Amino acid sequence: MEQQISDEKFNEKKSEAEDYYKNIREIYCPYFKEKIVFNAKGWEHLKFKTYRHARTRNDQYIRFKLLHLAPEIIKNSHTVQGIWTTKKLEFMNINSRWENIMKNVTFWEFIAVIEEVRVRIIIKQIEDGVKYFWSIIPLWKIDTGTKRRFLYSGKPDID
Repeated sequence: MEQQISDEKFNEKKSEAEDYYKNIREIYCPYFKEKIVFNAKGWEHLKFKTYRHARTRNDQYIRFKLLHLAPEIIKNSHTVQGIWTTKKLEFMNINSRWENIMKNVTFWEFIAVIEEVRVRIIIKQIEDGVKYFWSIIPLWKIDTGTKRRFLYSGKPDID
């Protein structure tokens, strides 16, 4: 059973994260030697898993709460931990119509432990377009006794 987050607490964290996100705009990444854009697609992905399929409140809340770590991780990333290239249907505006179009998509994964939290940052690029922030994913494990998930603390002797 997941812990319930009050509407007030959830809306406050969401509003705070949205204001923060809008002010980032772009961050230079030493791995790519270029700027990573923080656009509306990344913000929407923090709230939705797929088009019209929202994340749970707890999932959104933890991502909003950890969002401030993303720019720090990106600007300090010199090594990528994973690259995945695939063909994927992308929802795009073509000739003033929204359509699903098959595109080559690449995802880069950066993992870091910062502020005693272990997270993954995903950068996405559709074909030769701009690279943009796609997601921040908390790395957690399941407590075998309570069956509840909790975040890794970044302390190997405890985790």
